[in-house]
Order: sequence, then C-alpha cells, then structure tokens
Amino acid sequence: MNTNSKQQILIVEDEPKIAQILVDFLTLEGYSTRVVHQGDEAEAVIKSDQPNCVILDLMLPGKDGLTICKDVRKFSQVPIIMLTARVDEIDRLMGLGFGADDYVCKPFSPREVVARVQAVLRRSSVIAPTPESNTLSFKHISINTERFECTVNGTGVELTPVEFRLLKTLLVRPGAVFSRESLMHSCYDDSRIVSNRTIDSHMKNLRNKVTLANDPQSILQSVYGIGYKLM
Repeated sequence: MNTNSKQQILIVEDEPKIAQILVDFLTLEGYSTRVVHQGDEAEAVIKSDQPNCVILDLMLPGKDGLTICKDVRKFSQVPIIMLTARVDEIDRLMGLGFGADDYVCKPFSPREVVARVQAVLRRSSVIAPTPESNTLSFKHISINTERFECTVNGTGVELTPVEFRLLKTLLVRPGAVFSRESLMHSCYDDSRIVSNRTIDSHMKNLRNKVTLANDPQSILQSVYGIGYKLM
C-alpha cells in the first residue's frame, strides 16, 4: 500500500511540459496531482482542494507567484515550494519572507523536486493547534498558546512574551526560513523600531532555553544573512 496515495500536490505552472513532468514523477511516487496554469485561479483551488503541498511557479499569467504566496499565507499554512528561473533570486526571495517553505531553480531535476516535496511534507507533520488543545508541537518542543506554557522534553520552561511569540511563529512552519523582518512583525504589533541585533539577542536566549543539553546541534538554527528556522 502506498502511503502517499491520499496526499495531493497542486502544481501551479503555466508551461505544460514542465507541469506534466512534475505530474509524472509525483504520480510514480504515489501522490495525486492537480495542475493549474493560470495564477489567478490558484487561490480558489487551494481553498477548495486543500492540497498537502503547492508547487508554485514564480512567473505566471494572471497573478505572479509571490503575490499568490503572500495571499495564501493569509488563510493557509500549506507547504509551498517556489519555482524560479533565476538562481540568484533565491536568496533575495527567502530574505523577503514571502512565506514559501522552499525554492527550486529551473532547470531542475524532477527527482530533486519530489525530494523537496517529501521533505516539506515531513516537516509539516508538526501537530497544529486545535480549539481543544491550543497546542503546537515539534520534536521535543511543545507550547500551549492559551495557557502561555512551553515544555522542552516534557519539562516546563519559562519564556518571555517576545520569546514565546518567536517560538510560536517558528513552530507553525518548521523548516521554513523566517527573515528577521518577518519575525519582528510577528513579535511587535506596536510599530516600534527594532534592530536586527535585538532579534538576534532574543533568539540567542530562546536557543539556550529550547536546546537539549546532550544535543550537539540546536533545533533553532540561524541562516546566514537571512534569519532563522526550526529544524
């Protein structure tokens, strides 16, 4: 029995040949697929189909991929992999914090895209908060958003309000890179001016609190020149 059979991948790509290659390789791995060629149709399909992952081209007719990505993040945390024809764009796009989980440059290996899909689906298996539990969990970290509680490996850890909001933001999409600017917006809602150094200081304190003593690598990692992610 194929474990991927119920997972749907939405491919938003205006080049039919590229879209069909992705369909063929994803189908071989047991995923179901749907293709949308027009950018302005993507959001409606995401709302109606609720796919497990979206492969989203950057340049699309009707509506570009960056705008779609930003608008989708207003109502969904579905994993999004962006396709771009310019490798030099990837670092810039990640730094702008549009909310994509990964980026692949054209021309690409279809097997690489499948591997990226599998990776973001594994990361998105984080337990999302429910009305009953209000809990977010990933690996050894768990937070309760209603009771403002954090546990690390089952032990309670005290976080400041800023640290809690930072961790909550990262827990929603493990593996995704968040720019310092996007983290600032998630932690401060009063339009104050906050420097990168301030965010780095909060992150250093948070890392010390959530890293296991016997773990050689912290679960909270910095991405040089961009921001932070949970891995």
